[in-house]
Amino acid sequence: MIAMEKTFFTVQELAEYLRMKPITIYKHASHGKLPGFKIGATWRFKKTSVDKWIEEQERNIAKNKPN
Repeated sequence: MIAMEKTFFTVQELAEYLRMKPITIYKHASHGKLPGFKIGATWRFKKTSVDKWIEEQERNIAKNKPN
């Protein structure tokens, strides 16, 4: 059987991936701070979008860091 990399995360899976609490994931997603979308009442997060968001956060921190 071929192991496939996850393409989408649930709230719980994303919380584990980012080492955050699920309630924080819900809060950030509902305020548009995390890239995600709802299917009915359930949030989903595309792994590539989350990884891109992480890179953007790293760039913003580096850009705002005093020399």
